[in-house]
Amino acid sequence: MFRVVVQDSRWAPTSGKFVAMLGSYDPHAKTVSIKKDRAQFYLDHGAQPSERVARLFTAEGVKMPDWVTKAVPKERTIRNPEKLRKNRPAEEAPVEEAAPAEAPAAEAETEAPAEEAAPAETEAPKEEA
Repeated sequence: MFRVVVQDSRWAPTSGKFVAMLGSYDPHAKTVSIKKDRAQFYLDHGAQPSERVARLFTAEGVKMPDWVTKAVPKERTIRNPEKLRKNRPAEEAPVEEAAPAEAPAAEAETEAPAEEAAPAETEAPKEEA
């Protein structure tokens, strides 16, 4: 919730002192309650609305003075468009190769000769003293 207030420019915004409370704005529910006649009075006497308050006032039908500038919509750009997921090339799922049915038997045969080919340890005769 935000309060829409009229504040003297010589007072710091954090002082909490204000001239008049004109209404409130709830950005979550998008509800605005403003005293339109009081808002028009202060605008006619030189109050300078912020960009957001000016947009709220125009949406509520408060006539803005000619000297109030309207915010120009900014042009939005994306910093690194190549990093977006939608712009990346499609990743292929890893495909596992189907092994033939005889492959486990072939592996067993190749392992057996390797064990036999290993040099056998020779036992040295034990010397008795």
